[in-house]
This record gives sequence, C-alpha cells and structure tokens, in this order.
Amino acid sequence: MSPKPKTIKCFSMHAITKHGGNPLTSDIESVLEGLSKKELIEIANQKNIRIPNNWSKSLMVELLALNVTIDSIREIETKPLEPKTKSEGLSAIVMKDLVKEFEDVTAVDNLSLEIVEGELFSLLGPNGAGKTTTINILNGIMKPTKGTATIAGFDVTTNLDEIKKIIGLCPQEAAVFKFLTARENVELFGNLHSVSKKELEERMDTLLELLGLAEASKRKAGSYSGGMLRKLNLIVALISDPKIAFLDEPTVGMDARARRRTWEFIGSLKGEKKTIVLTTHYIEEAEALSDRVGIIDYGKLVELGTPKELMERHQAKNLEEVFLKITGRRITEGM
Repeated sequence: MSPKPKTIKCFSMHAITKHGGNPLTSDIESVLEGLSKKELIEIANQKNIRIPNNWSKSLMVELLALNVTIDSIREIETKPLEPKTKSEGLSAIVMKDLVKEFEDVTAVDNLSLEIVEGELFSLLGPNGAGKTTTINILNGIMKPTKGTATIAGFDVTTNLDEIKKIIGLCPQEAAVFKFLTARENVELFGNLHSVSKKELEERMDTLLELLGLAEASKRKAGSYSGGMLRKLNLIVALISDPKIAFLDEPTVGMDARARRRTWEFIGSLKGEKKTIVLTTHYIEEAEALSDRVGIIDYGKLVELGTPKELMERHQAKNLEEVFLKITGRRITEGM
C-alpha cells in the first residue's frame, strides 16, 4: 500500500469555483501559484509527473496546469493552517525585541518579526498603534531604543547607505515639491537615485499611466487634490525600482474609487517579486492585499497570520471582528 501523500495546506477556492467546477487553465494556474514549490512537487509526485530539480516555480506551475485538473487537486486532503511566526523563504526584514521609547511613552514594545522576500506584509492597527514608528526605524529615520532590525541583512543603525540603495519609502505625508509638476518631481527623485535617463522615462510614463496621473502630469503638484498627491507620493517611492518598499498609509485621503485602483496597483507589485510593507487602518485594504497581516496595538504585535488564518482562528467574518475580539474595541475608535 502506497504511503499517504502529505497534506497540501491551502489553495484558492474562489479560483476553483469560479467556473462551476470546470475552470479554465488560467484558473488552475492561479490555484497552483498559491502553493509552495514543495507542495507543487507533492502534486507532481502523486500524478507521476517528473519535474527537474532546477526548475523554477513558474515552470512547474505551467507544466502542472496542463496536466492537473481541479478535481485532482480536490482529492488532496486539506487541514486548517497552523499559525506561523514567519513565512517560508529568505528573510528580507528581521526585527528582534525592537523597542522605541519617547520619554514615558513606549511606541514600539518588544516587536519581533520576520518578513520574507516577495511578501506583501501589512501592519494593521489604529492611529497611534506604532505602525509609522516601526516604519521609521526600518528606513533609518529613527533609531531604536533597544533591539535590532536588519534589511536584507544590513543593520538599520550601521548600514544605512546600503539600505537606502534597495528601499523605497512612501510616507504618510506627501513628500513632494508642490511648486514642481508631477513629472518634475519624479525626475528629481529618479535622478537622486541615479536612475538612467531611459529607465527613468520608461518607469515614469508607466507609473503615471497606471495610477491615473498621466493627463495631469504637467500640472504643478500644488494644484493636486489630496488623493492625487498620495498617488504622486507612491510613484516617487517606486521610481528607483526598489527591492523593498515601505508604504505608510498610502491610500489615506483618496476617494473609494481611487483607493481601489491603487489597491490593484499595489497588488500588481507582488508579480515583480518586491517585498512590500504596508501600514494601514483600512480593514478591506489589509484583507485584499496581504499575504500576511500583523495586528499591532499600543506598540505590541498582538496577532500574526494570513487574513484567512486570523479569521478562522478567531471565528470572525473579517479582520475588524478579529481586532475587536483581541482588543475589545474597534480599529476606528479614537480616530
């Protein structure tokens, strides 16, 4: 009797049911892309499909999508995900016992967390929870009172020059020059990052179009609405094509339509293998975009996991309910 195959932990039921149980190849691919390489190999072994050891995940997905049906994936037993303190993969950001104190206020309280390469990680919490302070420590604006933090292996207190080469920062407040046009702002920051003229033009045109600022790009930023300034802020943060991007409340001030368009854009960054750290107090934003969510309150990390894990663990319909059950109050209280 052959040994029982190992459990495949998760896949997108939305993609499975989208076409009434008979999905297109693209839907099967979306299911497979949500699995780890180890899990893909387990599926291949079960179906007697040989995959070379040196194949990338994308090649594995393409091959399996042509040879595996949704019904065969359904045959693999599933079980609830177990809580993880870190994801699989190489660590892009590591924080250990991080503390930041301001006189008698502890803004960040013994925060330990690992974020892996290519992950979109959200810090979810109300205003004043410690999200922005954490981001400011990671990008070198503030020094921690205690503890350590590294970005791509570089210590944030001693290797800032190396860190600045690989990160992009979109701060809460728009960090653009209002007497310059959008294009002039983007060109200025691109030149500061030594982006070549050709790359700068290509990236600028692409980002302005994706975020809906192309037509207004020759207007001075001083005439922009709050939402438009936020979009320009985001473009400036990404013009250097950073490996790691810190997006601190990037959609504050946007109307619902602009916010959703920006969510789509941020979600597309995952396809570029960037590591994204997003801070937000918008429940829908964290649920829609995040690979994992860290709920932070009064400077402490009070819960950690994928949105699905957190909702299952606390028997909640959404992350708002999760936050309410953990803290006894709503995330929007006091705002």
